[in-house]
Amino acid sequence: MKSAFVAAIGVACAALLMAVSVRAADLPSTFDPARDAARDLESALALAKTQGKRVIVDVGGEWCSWCHVLDRFIAANADVRDTLDAQFVWLKINFSKQNENAGVLRRWPKVAGYPHLFVLDASGVVVLSQDTELLEGGRTYDKRRFLDFLARAAAAHPSRAATAYGPFGLVGPPMRVL
Repeated sequence: MKSAFVAAIGVACAALLMAVSVRAADLPSTFDPARDAARDLESALALAKTQGKRVIVDVGGEWCSWCHVLDRFIAANADVRDTLDAQFVWLKINFSKQNENAGVLRRWPKVAGYPHLFVLDASGVVVLSQDTELLEGGRTYDKRRFLDFLARAAAAHPSRAATAYGPFGLVGPPMRVL
């Protein structure tokens, strides 16, 4: 009994040390096929737990023009960046010929196009799956649509509906696009 307690304390301490040692700067800033996506996901979830945030997994590749458009959109819009920084940990996971990261990506619904955003709670449960085409506005992303997505992502709760996926992610009320 005593050894089980000591083992539990050891596991808890190791988890705490791992969580404290993870920083957002340790996560990938580009879609790097050489990265270990499973390890990056563990790090992002640990960081989200310690900071009381959710994780947005950005699936794409350096080959993806709209992935770069998304990066420029976020960089150019301070209010979007501020919302992301306050409520989310952003994780890029590469999908390319060099590395499809099938081991990680098979956990979630099949992606119809890139970039694709999965919102996870701090325990790793998918609470929202977003086809970014619905967030586009002309040759960039529509700020109102993107901020609406972030608000939904922050408020979404996993439910039985979260296990039902359609071609564009979670089946649920459609996002109104004007």
